[in-house]
Amino acid sequence: MNAMTDKSHVGQDEKSFLQASFAPPQNAAANGRRSLLKYAGLASVIFLAGCGTIMPRGTEPPPAPTPAPPPVTGDLPSDENHHRIALLVPLSGKNAGIGQSLANATTMALLDTKAQNIRMTSYDTSKGITAAATKAIADGNKLIIGPLLSDNVVATANIARPAGVPILSFSNDAGVAGNNVFLLGHIPAQSIERVVTYAKSKGMKRFAALVPNGVYGQRASSTLLSSVKDGGGTVVSIQTFNRDSASVEAATKKLSQNGDFDAVLLADNGTMAIQAAPYIRQNASDTAKILGTDLWNTSSELAGAPALRGAWFASVSDGLYGQYATKYRARYGRAPFRLSSLGYDSVLLTVKVAQNWKVGTAFPINQLTDPGGFIGLDGVFRFRRDGISERALEVQEIKNGSFSVIDPAPKGF
Repeated sequence: MNAMTDKSHVGQDEKSFLQASFAPPQNAAANGRRSLLKYAGLASVIFLAGCGTIMPRGTEPPPAPTPAPPPVTGDLPSDENHHRIALLVPLSGKNAGIGQSLANATTMALLDTKAQNIRMTSYDTSKGITAAATKAIADGNKLIIGPLLSDNVVATANIARPAGVPILSFSNDAGVAGNNVFLLGHIPAQSIERVVTYAKSKGMKRFAALVPNGVYGQRASSTLLSSVKDGGGTVVSIQTFNRDSASVEAATKKLSQNGDFDAVLLADNGTMAIQAAPYIRQNASDTAKILGTDLWNTSSELAGAPALRGAWFASVSDGLYGQYATKYRARYGRAPFRLSSLGYDSVLLTVKVAQNWKVGTAFPINQLTDPGGFIGLDGVFRFRRDGISERALEVQEIKNGSFSVIDPAPKGF
């Protein structure tokens, strides 16, 4: 291929933890711009012939970590024909599996788009984020894709910002966005807003919530309150819990103390949803609609949980992702991490911008905030001025052993 993929590694110890959660444009004739990422049609770019089978959700366990490739020694050679892009991900250590999956996804995107003018170099963040970011800037990279963890984003921004190098991060922590830091990660608040808005459109006015203790639960509560208030509804109860059965059971017994409710938000991952739903039915309401978040999208076990039948949740569409996952498995012999779609989409976006980007000049940051947006494996998205991505989400319902889309994602903004 003409696009180049190098692997370089730098080192020192670092703190490492993984966060709990992880469009077609407006009419081009109206605004004179085309922001849609098209290369003879998105489907023909992303998927080769014979890769149309959708891989069922959760059919394989997360992939085992892949050993990191050997380091590249010395400085990168001079290159006047390619845009230098840095990929900052963990390629060793406990998060190597997801980091390698992201790196593999970027390679697939470079191959699929047949990019002629991009040279991507990987830097291992697990051996020291400061050293990785410093080396990436010293090597002349004009854009940083990654890192994965929010604390690493802050450290990278402190090095990249003075050099005028923007960051496309995989984090979903809105607190680190802005000032040339753009988040590709799925923001949990958006899925809550989407499913609550849908519930209100179906006549539901009284809401309750069961949320975990901690920052995620606090943000979920705030989002529910604002979303319900905007539509003239009422939040009758919000109860917090620790992630154990006794705490969950006690919280559900308090849910209906202030009266009945039409819907209850269960703001946690699929495992906790399966555990908490029976308690909601036993102790609070056997008729209220249970609502979930995009964290449910990665849990195939939800479809088999009787207490969750009929529950609704909002997430990105899995249609294109399923085809990508089939192609990924054929190439690498294992299933990708769900988050790896962000790696693929980061390259689609970069290749689109690179069409009108002169080699050796600064990355044209203003093109990232085109209100028309972009399209990728996870559907339509765009960046707000504050660096947070907005995504078009669909609403799914849990059936008896399956998931069904009951309100498709919008096709544009």
